[in-house]
Amino acid sequence: MTWDKAVTRFLAEKHLSAGTRRVYRLTLDRVGGHLPVQDLDGLTGDDLAAALAAAYPEASPASWNRHVATLRSFAAWADRGGLVSARVVSTLDRRREGVDHRRALSREQVEAVLSDRRLSVRDRCLFRMMYETAARAQEVLCLNVEDLDQPRKRATTIRKGGAVDILHWQTGTARVLPYVIAGRGLGPLFVADRPPSLTRAPAARDLDPATGRARLSYRRAAEVFTEISGGATLHQLRHSAITHLAEEGVPLPLLMAKSRHESLKTLQRYARPSTEAVAELTAAHDPARRR
Repeated sequence: MTWDKAVTRFLAEKHLSAGTRRVYRLTLDRVGGHLPVQDLDGLTGDDLAAALAAAYPEASPASWNRHVATLRSFAAWADRGGLVSARVVSTLDRRREGVDHRRALSREQVEAVLSDRRLSVRDRCLFRMMYETAARAQEVLCLNVEDLDQPRKRATTIRKGGAVDILHWQTGTARVLPYVIAGRGLGPLFVADRPPSLTRAPAARDLDPATGRARLSYRRAAEVFTEISGGATLHQLRHSAITHLAEEGVPLPLLMAKSRHESLKTLQRYARPSTEAVAELTAAHDPARRR
């Protein structure tokens, strides 16, 4: 059994969401491209460790650990089928994930980006909706016009993992949203600037029937945000929204519901109040302060 054939069987047999299957495929194909042998019978733990290091030489600890988890899942499946021993992944060590307290943007930085005059109406609405909903970029980009409930400032989306969820936004988004919809009743909410080329035919559900334009891609949205913000990422926008809510004292159950995290441990990576917020808290509770 070759690596490629085993990967194809693994992804076909394992019950995964479409998004997870795509991510698994990327990792397994990339690692497989660096293996010295393609036959699973000759695969060793050292081969796998070297291939992973060659495939992702600059991966962050969090990304590295996701790749290791993918390989372990694949090896466990292959072991049950008698294709390879699960021990081949014993040389793959997880890396310690440090917490970067500087990842969140300040409120002033966020507002400077959201009010930047260089942004189009579409991008201003997209980034403000992401911040006000504390949503992942893909959860907002996958929205269709028919998913919106404008009077109640909410929309139905598909969260990471495939579950259906509700996003809630505020007045800032509500005011600019009608200009993005522009009278459309169906199709992607956020669309590209130009119709797609013939060589890049998107799926039918990702085409706006009124304009023929395709759904805005994550890559393009990320490029615009990074350029306007001076180097920040779309993920930092979500991180900032959650951090600011935590600094305002939002209870953890509500914060988990707003961010749609299922694990308190995962949420704690984001809900890290800034140094300034801790300083304000300390000053506010100083017994010597004048009332």
